[in-house]
Amino acid sequence: MSKHHRHRDEVQPAVNGAQASPKGENTEDSGTDGVLGQNGQPDSGRIPGDSEIQDADLHADPESKGESPPGERIALLEAELAGTKDQLLRKAADFENFRKRMNREKQEAIDFANQSLLLDLIPVIDDFERALNSAKSSKDFTSLYEGIDMTEKRLSSQLESKWGLKRFNSAGEPFDPNRHEAIMMEKSAGISEPVVQEDFLKGYILKDRVVRSSKVKVLMPEDPAETGPEAAENAAQAGSPGNGENGEEK
Repeated sequence: MSKHHRHRDEVQPAVNGAQASPKGENTEDSGTDGVLGQNGQPDSGRIPGDSEIQDADLHADPESKGESPPGERIALLEAELAGTKDQLLRKAADFENFRKRMNREKQEAIDFANQSLLLDLIPVIDDFERALNSAKSSKDFTSLYEGIDMTEKRLSSQLESKWGLKRFNSAGEPFDPNRHEAIMMEKSAGISEPVVQEDFLKGYILKDRVVRSSKVKVLMPEDPAETGPEAAENAAQAGSPGNGENGEEK
């Protein structure tokens, strides 16, 4: 046999073996269709589901997504919490200072609410002192009376014009329980309703509001039974001779 024929016989079995091997592999791995993926593993061509994608995201490395590591994120959140707590404490302190300042200003307003009125009363006290000193040196009752009268008129005028405090007279007016306080009462004929006869203590009005009722004496109408014809007839019968103490005729 020549060298050429012997070489052809050696090559032929090798070719037949190469052709038989893929046939056996296709028989064992029939489910893969002979297609390989990028990672070298068989690729079946199936599209992954949402749950598989979410699971892959959970197990993925945060750095691969561009996110900060968990430790760094916790440090940032703790710093943000500390800053928020500091701001809250500052706001609480500012509110407490504001509340104290408002209470202090309110109390000062109450304490000095009458300052203007008291400043108006001081000159009146000065007038009384001058009148008393003048009366001590001169012993003149007329000058003392005139000084006190002038001071009283000045005070009343100042209270009425600047503060709205007005004194009212009640004598001769119908009795009004909202303005008058009856101290004495007396029955009188010829009137049909209670009438103020005399002022014992004058009343005052502050800007259309009665701040002190006047204390007055009131005239009350008599009972018609006591002043009518029947009362006169009863009096005549009571004084007739036929009515003695024992009610018997003599």
